[in-house]
Amino acid sequence: MTQSTAQRATRRQFRGTVVSDAMEKTVTVRVETQKMHPKYKKRYKVTTKYLVHDPREEYAVGETVEFVECRPISRHKRWRVVPKTGGTSV
Repeated sequence: MTQSTAQRATRRQFRGTVVSDAMEKTVTVRVETQKMHPKYKKRYKVTTKYLVHDPREEYAVGETVEFVECRPISRHKRWRVVPKTGGTSV
């Protein structure tokens, strides 16, 4: 039974900055989000790092990357990059 793209559950999508590209076909991406303290109502930044699959190794440190949720690729990788414009998806 196949599902069309319209029927599939929406995948989470984030945008972040590449902080490491030392691994093969993997980049480490830092995502900053803002949260609000429940009592004091002050906003503060929270950063999270994700291991993202980059099969073409086209991203370098400092670049901004969009990535989406996917099936588990390895022990810690559950994300893949959205290809740069003009490319085909992998």
